[in-house]
Amino acid sequence: MNSFTLELLFHIIGISSASGLFLKDNSLYVIGDNSSYFYEYEFKSSNLKRYALSENPAENIEKKLKPDFEALSYYESSFCLFGSGSTENRNKMVQLNANTKERVSVQDLSALYKRMQALAGLDAENFNIEGVVCSGNAWYFFNRGNGHSGKNLVFTFHSKELANDSKITYTELKLPEIKGIRTSFTDAIKVEDKFYFLAAAENTNSTYNDGEVSGSIIGCIDIETMKITFTKKISDRHKFEGLTLKHNKKNELSFLLCEDKDNDQLQADIYLLKIY
Repeated sequence: MNSFTLELLFHIIGISSASGLFLKDNSLYVIGDNSSYFYEYEFKSSNLKRYALSENPAENIEKKLKPDFEALSYYESSFCLFGSGSTENRNKMVQLNANTKERVSVQDLSALYKRMQALAGLDAENFNIEGVVCSGNAWYFFNRGNGHSGKNLVFTFHSKELANDSKITYTELKLPEIKGIRTSFTDAIKVEDKFYFLAAAENTNSTYNDGEVSGSIIGCIDIETMKITFTKKISDRHKFEGLTLKHNKKNELSFLLCEDKDNDQLQADIYLLKIY
């Protein structure tokens, strides 16, 4: 797959700092990293619905207080929203019923995240989960290497039940640079026997503070070998954070992407990416 096209498809008014996407039936589900709402955008009506993730939901939450939901995963008729773990108040996982959008459970993943950090020799300042995928009997957590140690890691939790003490392993992957800045994971999904991931180049050594964006890539990882099979730069100015599959054809894959502009503007830009 050597060619691609990228186009701005539409805007969703009412969502700030979009960080995760999932396409299901005739709706696009969206999370924002500074919001405590879960969003459903209906294509036919262009209607935006909001579902509360907490007792007192809000948008554009102050940075030091935000839950920082960065990863959206679909698991056994549920949506699972994961906090990044980059600060102490970003360790929650909220599970929603995919049909009713009601909260099924809220889990504190602090202990799990600390196990991952200890295993990989990461301090808290280098831990930043940006993508989570459930596949078979395992969960895969993608750590964005935008801290000073620069470690892009895929943690494998070898159980479907996140509440237990199952085995954890990890793989460190070296991602390419854009303009001298190392890219780092911003999202990932499973397509057949592969992971497709987004990674952005951002001039910062902090999982907390934003930096100047130099662009984004898409890449592919073989799940069996956990090796990167290809990467492709798709932008030299966008920070793409959300990724969901639109079509899987013989010689073409198409995805919907969202851009995190790291501002308070209540507008999510949705892009269509095709790779051949």
